[in-house]
Amino acid sequence: MATATLSTRFQISIPKEVREQQNWSAGQEFVFIPKGKGVLLMPVLTLGDLRGIAEGADKENYRDRNDRF
Repeated sequence: MATATLSTRFQISIPKEVREQQNWSAGQEFVFIPKGKGVLLMPVLTLGDLRGIAEGADKENYRDRNDRF
């Protein structure tokens, strides 16, 4: 398990093995999601990252905003 220490300037360096495994790079933007006593760190996705995510999705019985009560 990789660990890091919070600096006096409240900064944390992400361990190299984690950066490489996740393919994270310098300048990448992240979001912090509070989870109990911890936090979930997720990269902010771009439109390009989302392209094709719903490819092959079943469009049958799709509900539109007009179908809502």
